[in-house]
Amino acid sequence: MRLFRSVAPVTFAVCLVLFLPYDALPHARVPAGHTAVEPEEPSGAECRTSVDGSRVTVFCHNPYAVTDRVSLHVECARWWDLDTDGAPADVGPAVTVRLTGRCWKEVGAAWVSHQRV
Repeated sequence: MRLFRSVAPVTFAVCLVLFLPYDALPHARVPAGHTAVEPEEPSGAECRTSVDGSRVTVFCHNPYAVTDRVSLHVECARWWDLDTDGAPADVGPAVTVRLTGRCWKEVGAAWVSHQRV
């Protein structure tokens, strides 16, 4: 009987919240005089990475009207091999750029960072 007494109020509260109309629940409200924030224009180049042995090649194409600054980062698999961060390249609207990097031996990981210009 004690279990029923402890579970019953919780069950009732859950059912009450689930079956209340949407307008009865609290929601965040925008004060009068404030306007909604305009969504940002889409941006960001689409990059395709390929690894061939110790060489990394990336092609980045920007389909948007905003310039995107991309940079290739290569992490080598061997502890003694130096990781590299490539020089940033600006990818303008409807432009494709090629970025390359390499390790002495195997490539552990490669990724591209983006920055809106």
